[in-house]
Amino acid sequence: MLRVTTDSKPAWDVLGAAAAEAGIETEGAQLIRDGSNVMYRLPGGIVARIGRPGTADTAHREVETATWLAGEGIAAIKVVEELAQLVVVAERPVTWWHLLPPHRPATPAELATVLKAVHSLDLPTRPELPLHNPFADIAPRIRAATSINPDDRDWLLHRLTQLQADYHQLETTHGRYVLHGDAWQGNVAVPDDGRPILLDLEAFAIGPKQWDLVQIAVDYTDFARLTDADYKAFLTAYGDNDITETPEFRTFADIQELRWVAFAASKAASNADAARETCHRIACLRGRKPRPWTWSAL
Repeated sequence: MLRVTTDSKPAWDVLGAAAAEAGIETEGAQLIRDGSNVMYRLPGGIVARIGRPGTADTAHREVETATWLAGEGIAAIKVVEELAQLVVVAERPVTWWHLLPPHRPATPAELATVLKAVHSLDLPTRPELPLHNPFADIAPRIRAATSINPDDRDWLLHRLTQLQADYHQLETTHGRYVLHGDAWQGNVAVPDDGRPILLDLEAFAIGPKQWDLVQIAVDYTDFARLTDADYKAFLTAYGDNDITETPEFRTFADIQELRWVAFAASKAASNADAARETCHRIACLRGRKPRPWTWSAL
């Protein structure tokens, strides 16, 4: 790990310092995404991934996970092995990845096929995957969201406490599978050759497989983003019982939706669209909007 000590810097300056350390050109770099991680397309088919401050351990594990998956025959994003992984600038980790070929998001069935393969993996010794924590970051994000009115904030925190109690009473919380951790269709890229490629490896963990199944399940039940045929294709490809018909589904679903609200709240202070979306999502959770809901991506 290479570490460059600087004062706090925006992502573009972090990229410049990291690229200089790694001997990479940044002229003509193009922003791909500015979210929890910031990603730039660089010359030579390289993608720079810039993490949040203090996440160097997570970035290191993501690099290890990519290498491990390749050895297990799981097609996933590939690190640029010729470059030192990773560089840390102003406490922000920078890793280097190969640019994906032209691609589309996975269909529900393609996502299910990838998840089935991931869930079939033996638990690894390296990378040392953490236990999945479905409640990570929820409380801090809610408490720090100054745009939320006090009544809504209190309700969300009370809801969190209630869901924590409900979750710890479920027998399924003891499941031990390799999880992707953020399993949705956009995190599986399908190039022209039709072979799906798994993306965003930073949330890989050990836990109950329901966490990788609940996102697409609530897309079907609560948001009507999937047709009956799409969801049936997902179930057929995965080859397991329908999570929506299990007694624990609602708890998993409610936690996932609370996580999405907390994420929106974390962006609300600096983004007017996120602030409006946060209010809308809270109204949905509080029963003020009937299902199926429509939530805008952030």
